[in-house]
Amino acid sequence: MKKPDTDSPFEKSKSGFVDYDKGQHEVSTRLTGLRKSDIPRRYRLRVDGDRFQKDWMISDVVAKVLELKRWEDVEGVLNRWVGRFARKNFPFLIKELTQRGAIEHSIKVFNWMKNQKNYVARNDIYNMMIRLHARHNRTDEARGLFFEMQEWRCKPDAETYNALINAHGRTGQWQWAMNIFNDMLRAAIPPSRSTYNNLINACGSSGNWREALKVCKRMTENGVGPDLVTHNIVLSAYKTGAQYSKALSYFELMKGTNIRADTTTHNIVIYCLVKLGQYGKAIDLFNSMRVKKAECCPDIVTFTSVVHLYSVSGQIENCKALFNTMVAEGLKPNIVAYNALLGAYASHGMSKEALSVFKEMKKNGLRRDVVSYTSLLNAYGRSQQPGKAKEVFDMIKKNNLKPNIISYSALIDAYGSNGLLAEAVEVFREMEQDGIRPNVVSICTLLAACGRCGQKVNIDSVLSAAELRGIKLNTIAYNSAIGGYMNVGEYEKGIALYKSMRKRKIMPDSVTYTVLISSCYKLSKYDEALAFLDDMRSLKIPLTKKVYSSVICAYSKQDQVTEAESMFNMMKMSGCSPDVITYTAMLHTYNASENWEKACALFLEMETNDIQPDSVACSALMRAFNKGDQPTKVLALAEFMREKDIPFSDAIFFEMVSACSILRDWRTTSELIKLMEPSFPVASIGLINQLLQLLGKSGKNESMMKLFYKIVASGPEANLNTYSILLKNLLAAGNWRKYIEVLQWMEDAGIQPSNGMFHDIYSFSQKSGGAEYAAIIREKVESLKRKKSGNQISANQCDALPL
Repeated sequence: MKKPDTDSPFEKSKSGFVDYDKGQHEVSTRLTGLRKSDIPRRYRLRVDGDRFQKDWMISDVVAKVLELKRWEDVEGVLNRWVGRFARKNFPFLIKELTQRGAIEHSIKVFNWMKNQKNYVARNDIYNMMIRLHARHNRTDEARGLFFEMQEWRCKPDAETYNALINAHGRTGQWQWAMNIFNDMLRAAIPPSRSTYNNLINACGSSGNWREALKVCKRMTENGVGPDLVTHNIVLSAYKTGAQYSKALSYFELMKGTNIRADTTTHNIVIYCLVKLGQYGKAIDLFNSMRVKKAECCPDIVTFTSVVHLYSVSGQIENCKALFNTMVAEGLKPNIVAYNALLGAYASHGMSKEALSVFKEMKKNGLRRDVVSYTSLLNAYGRSQQPGKAKEVFDMIKKNNLKPNIISYSALIDAYGSNGLLAEAVEVFREMEQDGIRPNVVSICTLLAACGRCGQKVNIDSVLSAAELRGIKLNTIAYNSAIGGYMNVGEYEKGIALYKSMRKRKIMPDSVTYTVLISSCYKLSKYDEALAFLDDMRSLKIPLTKKVYSSVICAYSKQDQVTEAESMFNMMKMSGCSPDVITYTAMLHTYNASENWEKACALFLEMETNDIQPDSVACSALMRAFNKGDQPTKVLALAEFMREKDIPFSDAIFFEMVSACSILRDWRTTSELIKLMEPSFPVASIGLINQLLQLLGKSGKNESMMKLFYKIVASGPEANLNTYSILLKNLLAAGNWRKYIEVLQWMEDAGIQPSNGMFHDIYSFSQKSGGAEYAAIIREKVESLKRKKSGNQISANQCDALPL
């Protein structure tokens, strides 16, 4: 079907085609222009009878020009067009070409046009060409056209200046844009709202949000009111200048005006909310956009921003779900959307999922860019597959793409995080050989790799390399180097680097002090840790959870209970919720000060705040219960641990055995032994000795000996204390035969019985064994003594023992 032709040759007509069987449709726009019948008679006579001259429409000419390669003969096509004799066709021809964005073809057509005899220079043609150069960031060429049009006696108008300001704004040359604006005022050309918008955008896109606000204020003072585009440009200026809180405040002011926010406005606000970590508000705004589709429908940028939100907030499962929702709602994902999803998987080391998205991009006809390859490389690096990361890096070059500094840094990190420091350094050298100058990010990555690999010499080398290349270290780089030194035990070098950082007026942050304070605590340098805490407070740097925990532990080690309590309360008041490590530190503090009641109260607080205790916290609390004469609570806490699947450690078993001993709960002791049996091979000998002592004390010598047999078969090696416990309990039960047998086991195990052990058996034979058994005991003991080495007691000493 085709609409009837319009009366004007320069009005576009639309034609459509629908195939209901195949479900296909096509709509095309046609521009006729002046044809052969419309040109002067003298030109018609020239082309009549010439079979090479074609009476094409303007749309046909545009299509034929665009079919040509940029080095092919464009003039050959144009010289066959009859419509070239009507100069009114020229502006529409240029307009059609520039709207398609074909800059090389447009330049050739424009140069051809200027050589035609009937051509007259016009503002609109130059304005279109300047705007086209602006779209391609060709600022110098746009400026050249501005001067050329004046040579052709074509006076620039407001649209010309708007296009030129826009050209400089797109390339970040805001000062040039300001100069052009001033030239416009000197030429007595009143600026329009578009002029001000272009100038505000030029300042804002360069990060100069203050200048953008000044222009906005000047715009209002000159009686030109801002519109929605103006507000969006100001919001974008705040966003580019990283003034996210100011952007949100400006958005709140917008709500009080009659201007209704559009999708672009909401996209900027969502971006700022994500940067500020206000994920809940961002999701609420996104959902409100979906509810009010008629007013403000989410677009591809909106969905991509929310995918990024889910990625940085750790909700990786929602990334793919939202991506699928976007497709289901009829939006076609572009390369940026796919890269956002790919980057989400990469940041969590999900290499299989990242590879699946990478393949899907190709399947859907998208050409993967260097960001796509770098994200996949990063995914393999984080999933500890440096070999595959290198394969992806090689693929970048094979596909005629140039790796950027982020690609090299990702490969350095892939090697460094897996302990392959030599390979990481080689990539760093290769980057320089390829003409890519390392920056502070590359240095940070190498420093982190050195710290992980424990290479203190290489940390020095990397710092020297940075200095030789004139790379100034920032806070992150210093943090990586200080952390690297601390990891390899170079405490003094780490402190010296911190002092150098302060001397060079590089402001430390919370990460700096977290590394320093936690390292001081690990090295038992508690005074130094507290000194860094004072520095941190003087700089008004907010304390992190790890700093609070380390400081509380430092106070605990120095028995400064009051200070530890004060720091713990300050942590809660600051809104930094204590975690299980912090609570455990406080439990140890109260245990050290024998304040059992506060330790028990702290555990109740953990339950109230839904903090799941770990084995260390439970063992500290059990110790408090035992010391506070509440052994029943120890066994109750053990039941709680079973319900919550908290693993039992040696310290837990030790406190449980102590509780059973205090309660004389032999049944629970038997159950405890069965529970501990699988862990006998790794149990400590101290714990085993305590169990043996408990069984012997309860008079269960048979159970005690069975446990001993199991220990000998699978557990740790028995020591002198182990045999001493067995002997004392056997003798207390009058089992002298087993006593002598255990002495024999000691001999076989190479453990020297003490004089006291012989003294005890002789005393028993005299007091309780009777005359008949005394002789037998003496005979067996003397037999054992004869087997002893030179450091055994002598026969005379044996005779001197009471019988």
